[in-house]
Amino acid sequence: MAASGGVQSLDRAFELLERLADAGGEASLSELSTSSGLPMPTIHRLIRTLVASGYVRQNANRRYALGARLIRLGEQASLQFGTWARPLLAELVDEVGETANLAVLERDEVVYVSQAPSKHSMRMFTEVGRRLLPHGTGVGKAILAQLPADEVRDLLGRTGMPAYTEHTHTDVETFLAHLAEIAEQGYALDESEQELGVRCIAVPVPGTPTPTAVSVSGPEGRLTKEAVGRIAPMVRRTAEELAKQLPD
Repeated sequence: MAASGGVQSLDRAFELLERLADAGGEASLSELSTSSGLPMPTIHRLIRTLVASGYVRQNANRRYALGARLIRLGEQASLQFGTWARPLLAELVDEVGETANLAVLERDEVVYVSQAPSKHSMRMFTEVGRRLLPHGTGVGKAILAQLPADEVRDLLGRTGMPAYTEHTHTDVETFLAHLAEIAEQGYALDESEQELGVRCIAVPVPGTPTPTAVSVSGPEGRLTKEAVGRIAPMVRRTAEELAKQLPD
């Protein structure tokens, strides 16, 4: 019975972390009790343990939030995900001849977790570990196009929409309409919005626990508008393969 109780406590602790994430990262004990269905004494006990270990913190307003210790776990999990996905990115590079990337949405930013570089001497120099605001990237737009408009609007309110080039979207409502078009066509294009002279084709990876997208990037001279129609289905196929091979 002790072993069974221990497993149940662990399961409930993870459920509370998930409920905090679902609530936007912060909630009161009563809100956690309502969303989880767990009795208040159980929540008190589990929250005390999570706070003591650094996975949850109590704010000045006495509400509880996800703790900083989770950041390291999330970053390492993202890197492991990138390592596992790299062979499929390498296959995509062999097909299209341009750099392939995998990125996830983490703390309102897109972070590149894997890359298979092009063999061309002139190629994208986005490196694994780089963080960017999502509104100015192909992968970011592909991810945001899958989220509810209210969530996107809240995210943009937190991050702002700085212009990286003269082509970067900087108006929220216009950008939301742009995301609706992306969702309909099934892929996003970065048209010199992050870096002048660079085009990117990005597709969301379905069914991932963290919003994820795969992309192909290269100079506009090689990755022409005509090439987009040919390459986009290849990027979509890679995204679908990544989804199929997600670890259970």
